[in-house]
Amino acid sequence: MTSWTSDELARIGTAEELRIAPVRDDGTPRTPVPIWVVRDGDDLYIRSYRGSDGAWYRTARAGHHAHITAGGIDKDVALAEENDPGVNDRIDAEYRTKYRRYGSTYVVPMVAAQARATTLKLLPRP
Repeated sequence: MTSWTSDELARIGTAEELRIAPVRDDGTPRTPVPIWVVRDGDDLYIRSYRGSDGAWYRTARAGHHAHITAGGIDKDVALAEENDPGVNDRIDAEYRTKYRRYGSTYVVPMVAAQARATTLKLLPRP
């Protein structure tokens, strides 16, 4: 694995949305879907608004690979499940701060247990 560059972290981390195309078991990508992305330090995270019922999430979790586009960056990534409660608390805070203009209708489900259980860390692939 490689690390994110400062430019990639800044551009993806501040992007309003990220488009993710998880890779299926046969190597083909799903159609990209827009999702929210947050940054915690030198790491980037995503969650499924619909929890484990999200179709993109089921594919992502099964294959742990995807292609993302955000902030003018196109990148292949590996996806790692994030279960650390402290990290998830910080990610909750990032969702609340970054997307507060959307109010509780959208933010509350993103920090609820159902979505929190789907937290994935984006790891850049060479």
